[in-house]
Amino acid sequence: MLLRRANVVTGALDLLDAEGLGGLTMRKLGVALDVQAGALYRHFPNKEALLDAMADQLLEGVGAPLPSDLPWADQLELLGERMHTALLSRRDGARMVSGTFAPGRHTMIASRRAAQVLAEAGFPPNRAWEITFAVFYFVLGHTIEEQAQSRMPAGDNWTARLEAAGLDTHDPLAMGLKTLAAADPGRRFSYGLRVFLSGVQQHAPADAADPHEAETTRDS
Repeated sequence: MLLRRANVVTGALDLLDAEGLGGLTMRKLGVALDVQAGALYRHFPNKEALLDAMADQLLEGVGAPLPSDLPWADQLELLGERMHTALLSRRDGARMVSGTFAPGRHTMIASRRAAQVLAEAGFPPNRAWEITFAVFYFVLGHTIEEQAQSRMPAGDNWTARLEAAGLDTHDPLAMGLKTLAAADPGRRFSYGLRVFLSGVQQHAPADAADPHEAETTRDS
């Protein structure tokens, strides 16, 4: 069977699920696809290029059209939730995506969709892109920790490590940290994303019809 670029990317994502990011090598991928490693280099000059393609494929669908009746902050929240779900769909997905910076098709659709939402809300283009990157960095950072937590062996988790550190049971903040460690990570993510976007709303232009004037007013 002719080895196609799409087959290589799919096989690499399957190998990522099986071996994790640390176990993903071109040699192992060649074995998994039953081809010589050299055949992979006809499609990708190096592992970094393959990772870029994998990351872009992982984000397929994140930038799909958004419900037009939602407020702009809710549209961004939906985008963030979509990205979170996509990253969780593959083992070490967030670590893989965070290590790439390639303007692939799906990546650009997702990021442009977010920037467009902000631009239509009245943010100047440069601010729209800055906020887009900040939102995506939050999603990536939280999901990296979330996936790391999910891979901890039985009996070794954040709660156990905090107890071993000798938390003061009379300290409300310390006990709050323990409660947080045991909380559902998906709920923590959704709450954190909403808090983050609430902060973005505080910096929204006062006059969406004239974003440049609003930006000047805020910076003066």
